[in-house]
Amino acid sequence: MSTTTKPRHIGRNISRIRELKGMKQEALAIAIGVSQQSVSNWEASETIEQEKLIQIAKALGVTIEAIENFSEESVFNFFNNFYDNSANNGAQGSGNTNNSCTFNPLDKVVELYERLVQAEKDKNEYLEKLLNGK
Repeated sequence: MSTTTKPRHIGRNISRIRELKGMKQEALAIAIGVSQQSVSNWEASETIEQEKLIQIAKALGVTIEAIENFSEESVFNFFNNFYDNSANNGAQGSGNTNNSCTFNPLDKVVELYERLVQAEKDKNEYLEKLLNGK
């Protein structure tokens, strides 16, 4: 039984990162300027040229190292730690979950409604002018 570690499958890592980001092969292909078939071929390859890897990493919004060292365990650890920290520290991580507005939201709704009504009145006046002008 061998204890040597199997080399990382770069294509599989690209596929998993792309899927985690909710991106389809077509979207990645468009972002790089290649065909969807090229992306499919890359994801099936164990190794990828460095220049292509740079383009892929840029399109996915990650570093080359993130692609090369990607593992499912690290993703789960990240999300578990993120969830634990956000649950303990509040949404902003400040420890203060008291979210208070500096304005009355109802006033903003009323203001928006009044602006919409005024826009409709202005539109009606304009249409009436057009009809009377003929």
